[in-house]
Amino acid sequence: MSKMNRKQILGAITATTLLTTSGLAMANPQGLYSADELMDADVYLQNDDQQVVGEVEDVLLDDNMQVAALVVESDEVLGLDDQQYVVETGKFTLETRQGDDIDNLEYRIHVNMDEAQLKEQPQYTTDWWQDTRKSAAAAWDETKDTAASAWQDTRQATANALTSAGNAISGAANDAQNEMADETQ
Repeated sequence: MSKMNRKQILGAITATTLLTTSGLAMANPQGLYSADELMDADVYLQNDDQQVVGEVEDVLLDDNMQVAALVVESDEVLGLDDQQYVVETGKFTLETRQGDDIDNLEYRIHVNMDEAQLKEQPQYTTDWWQDTRKSAAAAWDETKDTAASAWQDTRQATANALTSAGNAISGAANDAQNEMADETQ
């Protein structure tokens, strides 16, 4: 797949997920977001709106195509080294500047943490990727099994309730027939 097609697909997916993700806090929602502009957006710490600490290197989507996290590549400022940190949705906000003009569109990401907290975020490595994929798959399997069990329990309870209701109706009908027969004699 060519880089342009990959970029266009990522852009469409990210724009859709940004519109539907409730965990992604934004100042003055615009209604449509550009994945292209989100990539490489400057990242700022919560209490320092002037010092850029890194940029968005990647956008991670979950199985539902929702934004799960951003990968923030840190600059060597503030002693952050040249690392890539995974910042989960809910731990950052997206600020749009010049949102009405596509040629001047700019995003700023504000992480809801200080320098020490950013350093504590998981580093984006192959090991992190593999562990997270396995954990997500295991969580899905557990959820799927629990949901299936709950469905079976609900189905059985509903069947029992319907049987009980049917028996009650039949009993009431029999009682009514017996009363009518007694009255006619």
